Amino acid sequence: MLKDIQVTGNKDTRSGFGDGILEAGRKNNNIVALTADLLGSMKLQGFIKEFPERFIQCGIAEANMICIAAGLTIGGKIPYTTTFANFSTGRVYDQIRQSVAYSKKNVKICASHAGLTLGEDGATHQILEDIGLMKMLPGMTVIVPCDYNQTKAATIAIADYEGPVYLRFGRPVWPIFTNESDFVIGKAQKFSDGKDVSIFACGHLVWKAIEAGVILEEKGISVEVINIHTIKPLDEAAVIASIAKTKCAVTCEEHNIIGGLGDSIAQVSAKNLPIPIEYVGTNDTFGESGKPLELLIKYGLDTSHIVAAAEKAIARKNS
Repeated sequence: MLKDIQVTGNKDTRSGFGDGILEAGRKNNNIVALTADLLGSMKLQGFIKEFPERFIQCGIAEANMICIAAGLTIGGKIPYTTTFANFSTGRVYDQIRQSVAYSKKNVKICASHAGLTLGEDGATHQILEDIGLMKMLPGMTVIVPCDYNQTKAATIAIADYEGPVYLRFGRPVWPIFTNESDFVIGKAQKFSDGKDVSIFACGHLVWKAIEAGVILEEKGISVEVINIHTIKPLDEAAVIASIAKTKCAVTCEEHNIIGGLGDSIAQVSAKNLPIPIEYVGTNDTFGESGKPLELLIKYGLDTSHIVAAAEKAIARKNS
């Protein structure tokens, strides 16, 4: 039962990245950290203290950082570039496309402060299009972990994963409810078995999906909650197996419903098993300044909206 899932603490996912890159660095001498004047926000202090010779401060020059990273791979290094998600993608898309994706460089693009939960920094920093931008690049792996433990595990795992990776995480303190050992790149994580509705979620909204699932279970609705932490390559087998049972679905993401996780799930459904799908995400809009949880409510990304979306999907299925 979803109500039995234990919260073991609360911590921001960016701290999972900071602790993860330190551990990865201890295991692999080829890992190099680069930042664009945001070492504190990216939680790099531990890595820099232990491996100062493997850290490059690029300053406020994100495009240059991506190009330096691409060059480092030629010498066998594994560069982790770090800055806010907005600057990791929108500001440097040309450099990522040409110097990393097209060239198949082994660069790990690590992006914090993604989505609405960046909060008070406002719309200019709350990128809600980055998953779409990155998943459309040929050969790019896109990972959106859900809590501190999973972000740490993903940060360590991508060191041994050959090819460019986009790793997206966030700023706010969030419940910790997974085990590091549960994370496998490209393998969806199921939190419950259900027969009435599938809820697919990524990032911070996985916890919101679990909260919604508890409410739905209390109403007698059997819910299957699945964490799609790897948006690309998508675990299509897990998606098909779930919707074959439930015959309807909800997708949940801290991202525009255009181009994100929802589109990926819908494409799998359209090709294999067309079903009613409801989308929880921002609807073709920018964000605004505000407190993270209040923004999730205003833009329809909170627990109550997931519950309503699930009930609507079930009603459509039964109509």
